[in-house]
Amino acid sequence: MKGVVTGGAGFLGSHLVDALMEAGWEVAVIDNLSSGSKKNLSKWLDHPRLSFYEGDLKEPNGPWTRAFSEADVVFHMAANPEVRISSTMPHTHFNENVVATFNVLEAARRYDVKALIFASSSAVYGEGGDRPVPEDAPKKPVSVYGASKLACEIIIETYHRLYGLRAVLLRYANIIGPRLNHGVVVDFVAKLRKNPKKLVILGDGSQRRSFLYVTDAISATMHLLKALLDGQFSFEVFNVGNDDWMSVIEVARVVVEEMGLKGVAYEFLEGHPGGLGWPGDVKCIWLDIAKLKSLGWKPKMNSEEAVRATVRSLLRGRVRLPC
Repeated sequence: MKGVVTGGAGFLGSHLVDALMEAGWEVAVIDNLSSGSKKNLSKWLDHPRLSFYEGDLKEPNGPWTRAFSEADVVFHMAANPEVRISSTMPHTHFNENVVATFNVLEAARRYDVKALIFASSSAVYGEGGDRPVPEDAPKKPVSVYGASKLACEIIIETYHRLYGLRAVLLRYANIIGPRLNHGVVVDFVAKLRKNPKKLVILGDGSQRRSFLYVTDAISATMHLLKALLDGQFSFEVFNVGNDDWMSVIEVARVVVEEMGLKGVAYEFLEGHPGGLGWPGDVKCIWLDIAKLKSLGWKPKMNSEEAVRATVRSLLRGRVRLPC
C-alpha cells in the first residue's frame, strides 16, 4: 500500500508514519516544518520506502501534489493545533485548516485517490457538559479552531457524496505522548522546570478533559483504516478518546508527583468568565467512544496513565520544551 501523510513530521503524524512504515507501506510525507521536525522521522529518512516533500499545503499546485499520483490513501494530519490563537489570529486556522484541507481534497480528486483519513478534533462539539459526548451530538464550536475543523468535515463529506471519496473522520481527544511540543502537560513541565516552587494555571483548574496516549490514538487510527479498506463502511465519523477524564488541577498533581516536587504553590489566572483560561477554552469535554469500541478497539492506558507516561517522556528530554 502507498500512503501520503500530511503533517507527517509533526507529533501525531510522525507516530502514524512509524506505524505505516512498520506495517510495510510506502509513505510520502508532506510537511512545511512550521511545527514539525525531521528529527521525528530520523528513523526513516534514509529508508527507500519513505519520501519527504517539504511543501506548503496552502499552495494548491505546489510540488507536494506529486506525492498523490500513486497514493492509495491520504492521511490528512496537517493543521495548526494551537487552539489559543483562535481569538487573536483566526485567519491562521482558516488558512492552515480549511484552505489546506480543500487543496488536499482537490489533489486527491485529480489523482483519483480512493480513501482519506482526516484528523478532526473534539473541538467541533464546543462545551460537552458532564456526560460523554457521542458523535451525533450538536456541533457548537466555541473557537475558530473548532469551527475550522467542522468546516473541513463538511467539505470532506461533500467530496464523499459528489466524487465517491471514501473517508473516516477522527475526532481526537487530547492526544499526548513522546514528541509532543504543546498543550497543558508540556506547559506545566516547562513552567516547573523554570520555577519548581510555583505553577501558574490558566483558568480555575476545574476544566476537565480526556487524555489519550499517542500509541492508543495510532492504534485506533490503524484499526479504523483497516475497517475502511475492508469495506465495512465508506464514510464514517468516530470519536477517538478515553473512557475517563481529568481536571486540569489533577493533571498538575500528576506532573508535580512525576517531577518529584514538594510544596508547589498554584496560582490561577482566570482569563475568561466561568473559570476558563482563554477565549475559546472549553470547560468540560469527554468523548463517548462506544461506537469505536463496538468495532473491537479499546485504549490500553487511562487518562492518568497517559499523562504520567508523557511527563516521563518529557523529563527524559525527548522534546524541546518551550521557554
